[in-house]
Amino acid sequence: MSDLLLLGLIGGLTLLLLLTLLAFAGYSGLLAGVAVSAGSPPIRNVTVAYKFHMGPYGETGRLFTESCSISPKLRSIAVYYDNPHMVPPDKCRCAVGSILSEGEESPSPELIDLYQKFGFKVFSFPAPSHVVTATFPYTTILSIWLATRRVHPALDTYIKARKLCAYPRLEIYQEDQIHFMCPLARQGDFYVPEVKETERKWRGLVEASDTQVDGTGADTMSDTSSVSLEVSPGSRETSVATLSPGASSRGWDDGDTRSEHSYSESGASGSSFEELDLEGEGPLGESRLEPETEPLGTTKWPWEPSAPEKGKE
Repeated sequence: MSDLLLLGLIGGLTLLLLLTLLAFAGYSGLLAGVAVSAGSPPIRNVTVAYKFHMGPYGETGRLFTESCSISPKLRSIAVYYDNPHMVPPDKCRCAVGSILSEGEESPSPELIDLYQKFGFKVFSFPAPSHVVTATFPYTTILSIWLATRRVHPALDTYIKARKLCAYPRLEIYQEDQIHFMCPLARQGDFYVPEVKETERKWRGLVEASDTQVDGTGADTMSDTSSVSLEVSPGSRETSVATLSPGASSRGWDDGDTRSEHSYSESGASGSSFEELDLEGEGPLGESRLEPETEPLGTTKWPWEPSAPEKGKE
């Protein structure tokens, strides 16, 4: 009799634990719907304090922690430039930090000095007229893990189906929601100086390799060369096309014969607004913009960036 009672108690506790875990997962967003749409951005123009990172996106957690520890009340933001499925982990680039001000408000000099004291740089992002966007609940640390596995594939599907040119990919951690945003215009304005500098260096390497002359006097370039070309934005008003090699953990459309690497390749044949379900006018009565200049190559990319811990916000 005592054995049956013990087994019953163990079974009851196990069932209670499973129900608790299921409830926790549900509260974290396991059952939340993911609705992707195109429209006005979730934030206005912002000034951010950021640190640039080149390497595996999984190593960016320390940057979130560092920026949150300086001013926990500020919103966290991350901008991911490369497709980790196509770009080697050590070549993936991103900027992580905090939003210092939004809209017409200017950040206080004291706040800027505080972040700069810890090695952060200050940069401004515009508010593009149209973006591809999605949101996900941000209630627990598990929400971040769920968001990377549910939202990004949904964004990829939406962008690919409409052949959009939407990049780079931004994450904004705001109160109890994570906002995902892919600009459809002014993409070059979201490229921090370090990204443009790496593109100039890589382009220089390719050009140097391309001008090598073999013994016959013909220009040659090794078929096995691992050097990749990234075309940097000519100005902050133009689109950016980047090409790099790589690998990651999510599925990809191998049938796409276009370039296969970074965010600027997030569309196919690439219309920015023509195929969106938008009215004739943009948000706030703005005239609909014409599609931007097409990047050199476009594809989509899934990825799994690290994100700030809920308790650090």
